Amino acid sequence: MSNVWDEVPDWGGVGARRLERDFHHGSEELLIVLRGRPTVRTPDGTRQLEEGDVLTFARGPEGAHAITNETEAVARVVIVSTNVAPDVAEYPASGKVGIWVNERGQFFRAGDAVEHAGFEAEAQRRR
Repeated sequence: MSNVWDEVPDWGGVGARRLERDFHHGSEELLIVLRGRPTVRTPDGTRQLEEGDVLTFARGPEGAHAITNETEAVARVVIVSTNVAPDVAEYPASGKVGIWVNERGQFFRAGDAVEHAGFEAEAQRRR
């Protein structure tokens, strides 16, 4: 039996060898393996997937994942997201945070964070 994706040209795609999505705070994701044997890393460990495998990734750290292709063959996956807006994604490997409001996304380094002024700081400033 042949795979319908065998005849589709390889356009590279997002991170042709590595796709790191890590985890979202608002959106859930579903991964479907269309072709090849990609490897997925989750909090439960690393495993190689097969064509037809379907995985779900929950919101938050328990849904953290990275997808790589450690084989010489082309691997194709589809990732479907609930695309909640606004959403925040954390990328622990790079120390980045992505924030999406509607269709506009911005990325920041978590190490650049500053403390929120809070009510106490505002009251102190007014004195």
